Amino acid sequence: MADTGASDGVSDGVWFISHAGADRAWAEWIAWQLLDAGHEVELDCWDWGTGDNFILKMNAALEQGRMLALFSPAYFEPERFTTPEWTAMLARQKQITPVRIAKTPTPAILSPFIVTDLFGLDEQTARDALLNAVTGPSRPGRAPVRPPGMLSRIGGTGPRLPGSLPRVRNLPPRNAAFTGRDGMLVHLREALASGQRVAVQALHGRGGVGKTQLALEYAYRFAGEYEFAWWITAEDPALIPDQLARLAVRAGIAPAGTPSAVAVELLLAELGTMSRWLLVFDNAEDPDALAPFLPGGLGHVLITSRNSLWTSYAVPVDVSTLSRTESMALLRARGAALTDVDASSIAATLDDLPLALAQAAALLVRGLSAADLKEELAANLVEVMAHHPPPGYPAGLAAQVRLTRSRLKAEHPGVVVVVDALALLAPEPFPLTTCAGHLPEQASALLVETMGSRLAAGSAVEAVARHGLARVQDGTLQLHRLTQDMLVRQMTGHEHDQALADAEALLTAADPGDTREPRLWPAWQVLLPHALTLDPAQLATSRGRDVLREACWYLMDRGQVQPARERLQTLYDACLQQLGPDHGDTLRAAQYLARAYSETQDHGPSRALYEDTLNRFQRLLGDEDPDTLNSALNLAEHLRALGEHKGALALDAKTLAVQRRVLGAEHPDTLITASNLVVDLARVGRVGEAVVLGEETLDARRRVLGVEHPDTLRTATNQANRLAEVGRVGEAVVLGEETLDARRRVLGVQHPDTLLTAYNLGIRLAEAGRVEDAVDLGMETLEARRFVLGAEHPDTLATANDLAVHLWDVGRVGAARALGEETLEARSRVLGEDHPQTRNTAAWLEELVKGQGPTWNR
Repeated sequence: MADTGASDGVSDGVWFISHAGADRAWAEWIAWQLLDAGHEVELDCWDWGTGDNFILKMNAALEQGRMLALFSPAYFEPERFTTPEWTAMLARQKQITPVRIAKTPTPAILSPFIVTDLFGLDEQTARDALLNAVTGPSRPGRAPVRPPGMLSRIGGTGPRLPGSLPRVRNLPPRNAAFTGRDGMLVHLREALASGQRVAVQALHGRGGVGKTQLALEYAYRFAGEYEFAWWITAEDPALIPDQLARLAVRAGIAPAGTPSAVAVELLLAELGTMSRWLLVFDNAEDPDALAPFLPGGLGHVLITSRNSLWTSYAVPVDVSTLSRTESMALLRARGAALTDVDASSIAATLDDLPLALAQAAALLVRGLSAADLKEELAANLVEVMAHHPPPGYPAGLAAQVRLTRSRLKAEHPGVVVVVDALALLAPEPFPLTTCAGHLPEQASALLVETMGSRLAAGSAVEAVARHGLARVQDGTLQLHRLTQDMLVRQMTGHEHDQALADAEALLTAADPGDTREPRLWPAWQVLLPHALTLDPAQLATSRGRDVLREACWYLMDRGQVQPARERLQTLYDACLQQLGPDHGDTLRAAQYLARAYSETQDHGPSRALYEDTLNRFQRLLGDEDPDTLNSALNLAEHLRALGEHKGALALDAKTLAVQRRVLGAEHPDTLITASNLVVDLARVGRVGEAVVLGEETLDARRRVLGVEHPDTLRTATNQANRLAEVGRVGEAVVLGEETLDARRRVLGVQHPDTLLTAYNLGIRLAEAGRVEDAVDLGMETLEARRFVLGAEHPDTLATANDLAVHLWDVGRVGAARALGEETLEARSRVLGEDHPQTRNTAAWLEELVKGQGPTWNR
C-alpha cells in the first residue's frame, strides 16, 4: 500500500493511536488487535496518567514518527486535540497511517493518503483490514501481549468490534438522533474503566435533561466491552427482582422457573466474580431501595435518577443542559433545515434542555416552520411542550413536570408550596435554608410548617432533590426556567395568588440586611436576582418593599442605576396608587427613586421628590424623627450635586445638630452627616474647618465602624482631598494610596467608590509632581469608568478631562488634544455648553491650541 506508513513484518517502533475522545471504544479495540499481532502501542487512555503533561506526552509520541489516525466526524472537529496531532505530522513530513471508523469526508490536504475503512465489516474482516494497513498480510509469531490498560488488570479477553452487541442484552432501541455529550460519555467510560473499587455511576438531574438517553448511548457506544448489558426499569423497586431474574435465566446462571428471590441471589453472587458486564438501573429514585440489588465485583453499573443523593452507593454525576452547539445539532438531528440564527434562537428559548429540544425538533420535522415554532413557543409554551413525546422519551416536558408536581403534592404537600413560590422567583439558586424560622405572617400555613426550622427546611430540600424538580447545592434550590414556566402555567388562580404571597415571604425571610455592610454582600449577590424578579406593583407588604428598595440601592452603589430606576419607578407608582402619598412605604420609595433620578442626571424630578418627601416627613413625624433626618440628608446631597453648596451646608449643619442631640455624636447616621458637612465646608471655602471636622469624623468612624468599613473609607477619601486643599499634598497622597488599596480589597477594583478614590488620587499624584504615575492611574480609571458607568457619565468625563491635562503635562500633546476635544464634545452634549465643567474643558483646550498649555483646573 502506498502512502500509509506501512512496513514489512512487525513494527520496530511504537504505534501512537490518534483518536477523538468520542471514539475511545474503537481506539481500545484497535490497540488490542495491534498488541495481539505483536506491535507496541501507545494509547492515551491506557498510558497517560493523572497529572501527566498532555502536550508533552503527545509531542513525545509524535516524535516516534508512527501515527495511526482514526478518521471519524469527531476526529476532524477543529477544537479537538486531534487537529494539532495530524497537522503536526504533516508539517514535519511524517507519515500517517489512516483508518476510517465511520463515514466522514477527509480534508483535501489528506487526500493523497490511502485510507482503510474498518466500519461496516465483521470483526475478523475488520481485524485483517487493520493489520494489512499497518504491516501487510501476516500472522503474529508469538502469544498475545496483555495491554497495560484496565482490561488486562481485570482479566478481560479484549473488547469486541465496536458496534457489536453483547450476547446477553435487553437494551431499548438506540436513539438515532442522539447528539453531543461526547465529553460526558468519555468521562463515564474513564470513570467506569479506571479500575477503582467503585464502578457505580449515578447520572442525576431534573426531568428532561437526557439522563436516560445518555445512559442508553453509553451502553450502545461501548457495547463491545461487555458480555452482558442489561436494562432495568427501576422507578418501582418492587419490579426490579423479576427483571434481574430474567437476566439470571438468559445468562444461564439460574434455570427457568427459579423463584425471583433465589435467581437474584444467584445472579448477584455470580456477577461478583465476573467482569465485562453492564447493568443500567433507569429512573431509580430511592438509593436505599436500590442498594440490595447493586452487585459487587468488577462489572459496571449505571444509574439514572432525578435524585442527587447517591453518595453512599455511587459516584453522583450531574447531568446538565446541552451546550448551545449541541442544542443546535439536536434540533437538526431529525433532518430539520434551520439557519444558525433560528437554531440558536429556539435553543435559547428552550434553555438547551434536551427533551424540550427533541419535542421542538419533532414539530419541525412534521412541517412546522422555524418562524411558526418560535411564535408558538412565545405564546403557548406549555401547550407546545404538552405535545406527545418524541421517540425515546416516555413523556413530554409539560407532562413530566405535572406528574412530578402531583407526586410531590401527594407525598409532601408542604414542599409543593415551596416549589410553587420558587417558580415565581428567578431561575437562580435560592438560599432556602436561611429562611427557616423567619417567615412573616402572610406566608401560608403549609409554608410556615414546612420551613419552621433549619431541620425541616433541610427535609424539604431533600424531598425536592429526590423528585428532581430543582438543582440542590449547599442549602439552595434552583429551578430551571422552563420548569418554572411549566409550573406557573399549570397553577390555578388561587394557587398562583398563594404562591405570590409565599414568594414574597421567602424573599423577606432571606433579607440579608444593610447593603452597606461588606460582610453581607455575598448574601445580597445571591438574593439580588430574586428581589428583582417579582413585579414591584404586586408586592403586598412593607417588608417585601424594603427588600426591593435595598436591592435597588445595592445596584446603584455599583453603578447599575437604570435597572434600579425602572423598578423604583414602578414601586413608587404602585405605592402612590395603593397606599397614598403620605404612607411610609410611598415616602421611602420616593427617596430611593429621587436618588435614581439624580444619578441619571434627571435633576428636576429628583429635587421635587426630595423636597416633597422632606416636607411630608416633617409634617407627619416631626423634625427629630430618623426618617425626617434621613430625608434632609438626602436633599442636602442632591443640592451639593447641583452645586448649591450654601444650601447644602445650611441643611447639613441643622441636621447634624439635631442628630448629635437625639442620636449621639458617634451614631453612624450622625457620622454620615458630619462627613457630608466636611465637603460642604470645603466647597464654600472654609477648608480649615473642614480639615478639623474631617479628622474628627475619620477617627470616630474608624473607632465605631472599623478601619475598612465602606463609610470609613468614604470619609478617608474626602479627607485626602481636604488635606491637599490646605497644602498637605504629601499626606494626601499617602492617605489616598492607603484608601485605594483598602477599597480595592473591600469593594473590588471596579466598584464606583473605588474608582472615585482612584480618580482623586490621580489628581493628588499630579499635584505632588508624580505626573507619569497620574497618567498611568488615569488611563486605568478612565477605562474602568467607561465600562462601569458608561462613556458619557459625568464622572467618566471628569476622568477624561483630567487625564488629557496630565497627558499634556508629560508632553503627549496630540493625545491630550484628541482626548480633550472628545471630552468637550461629550460634556457639551451631556451637561450643556454653559455648564462650568464644559466651559473649563473649552478654556484649557483653547490655551492648548494657542501653544500655552492648559490651565490646571478640574
